[in-house]
Amino acid sequence: MLSEAEAGRMIGNTAYGSDGSKIGKVGQLYLDDQTGQPEFITVNTGLFGKSETFVPVENASMDGDRVVLPYSKDKIKDAPSVDLDGDHLDEAEERRLYGYYGRSYDAGAGDDRHGRDDGEDSSAAGRESFADASVGHDTSGPETDDAMTRSEERLDVSTTTQEAGRARLRKYVTTEMETQTVPVRKERAVLEREPVTDANVDRATDGPAISEEEHEVVLHEERPVVDTTVEPVERVRLSTEAATEEQQVSEEVRKEHVEAEGDVQNRR
Repeated sequence: MLSEAEAGRMIGNTAYGSDGSKIGKVGQLYLDDQTGQPEFITVNTGLFGKSETFVPVENASMDGDRVVLPYSKDKIKDAPSVDLDGDHLDEAEERRLYGYYGRSYDAGAGDDRHGRDDGEDSSAAGRESFADASVGHDTSGPETDDAMTRSEERLDVSTTTQEAGRARLRKYVTTEMETQTVPVRKERAVLEREPVTDANVDRATDGPAISEEEHEVVLHEERPVVDTTVEPVERVRLSTEAATEEQQVSEEVRKEHVEAEGDVQNRR
């Protein structure tokens, strides 16, 4: 335990956190009204050192002209702000500071336990009422109110449109064999004989009695003629249609839970 003289030498020197970070100048020393032992020092923090933050002096030490505190810079800067009643810490403020720095609070130590070491009488009154002392308060950081808010994350699911692929319509040509049956006509020579009669005797005897002759007839036949014509048969186009389906999504969500310790009655 530091003596008042040892703790007093810290005033005006620069305080450093347990992480080696520079915090600010030590401003004032507060003593326990009952024992006279050093309990708190104030460190100038904030912009241009305009804020004073209370820090327990227990386990603090001097390293040359450096005041080494057993808490990190962030821990000290985030300490609860204190409303002073004159030059003394009242019990409620003291309780908050003890809770924030993780130290146990001795409720039987009396009112206004800690007074500033400036040589004046430190026996001021002002006990906190039982009703006020029984209201819950924030012991983990800057004071908010007498209740804590429990929050939880919920999934907010929406949809976004993105390109999933492409469809292409392409026309190409193939060749296939097609067979059809077509009737065709052919001429062939037919030898016809007819007897000589009075009706045709003149034509039969028209010419030499005996001679050599040749007759011919031209034969014709049909053959298939194949050609193609182009005709439209259908229209083809690409379009889109929307189909709806169910899809499950999963994501982790955080939920705060509140549990009470001690003799607590659950009331809603």
